[in-house]
Amino acid sequence: MSEPGQVNGEADEPGWEVDPDDEWGLAVLATVGRQLKLRREAVGMRVPEFAVAAGYGEDLVYKVEGGKRIPRPEYLDKSEEVLGADGLISAMKEDVAKVRYPKKVRALAKLEGQAVEIALYVCSSIPGLLQTPDHARTVIEAAQPPYSPDDVERSVAARLARQAVFERDPAPSIHFVLEEAPLHRQVGGTMVWRRQLERLLEVGRLRNVTLQVMPTNTDAHPGLDGRIELLKFPDGTAVGRADGGFGGRPTSEPKQLRILELWYGIIRAQALTPRESLAFIEQLLGET
Repeated sequence: MSEPGQVNGEADEPGWEVDPDDEWGLAVLATVGRQLKLRREAVGMRVPEFAVAAGYGEDLVYKVEGGKRIPRPEYLDKSEEVLGADGLISAMKEDVAKVRYPKKVRALAKLEGQAVEIALYVCSSIPGLLQTPDHARTVIEAAQPPYSPDDVERSVAARLARQAVFERDPAPSIHFVLEEAPLHRQVGGTMVWRRQLERLLEVGRLRNVTLQVMPTNTDAHPGLDGRIELLKFPDGTAVGRADGGFGGRPTSEPKQLRILELWYGIIRAQALTPRESLAFIEQLLGET
């Protein structure tokens, strides 16, 4: 039976384990765990006493203090309250939140968080920045060989965390071009698919976002080889990548960036206008 306030099986809940290959993440959790333990000992509380006061199981407390478990934000808030840490523990929350996300996702999220303009074309799926939680989970669970439950939840959380880019102030200018075909694929079933289409409409109506649909019945264009993305930054620099260009590697070389901008411009010109695209998505919703 769980102690008051404790979630059943929380110490073993998927998505909050430490990635053993993430050296930075391991270092952060080791530091946080050590600080939590030192603070608990400084106020004269043993683990069982702290577990009861905070409303968590002893197993979870030992794992967090040992750097073996990523603490939830509410765990840190409760620790702050119980231990009277004067803001010391709360100051760790930002770094702890980042640990849950894979290294490559942290790097991408950092770039997106700095960009003043984001341009993205995806040919075979709904971009992660636009996915609902259920859509993201269904897509990630479809991978073969399959991910562990822990890795699935970690990947879903990381994908959703990147969507904080829509809440930035000042807001960046964001452009999406999506192929029509993935919009017809009922990933996760009818209700999950409908909610995904509704999410596209929500984002597509934001003032800083343009969302366009590339009709299936159209001529060939430069995006047929795969994904194209461009990020531009306040200092005038940029970085871009295309599956079909420059070996698929990110580039900041001006000549290559001009080529990517040319490709993206052709794709946008060939797609439906933003107004036509939203009307098309509304029509899909009305057909269900």
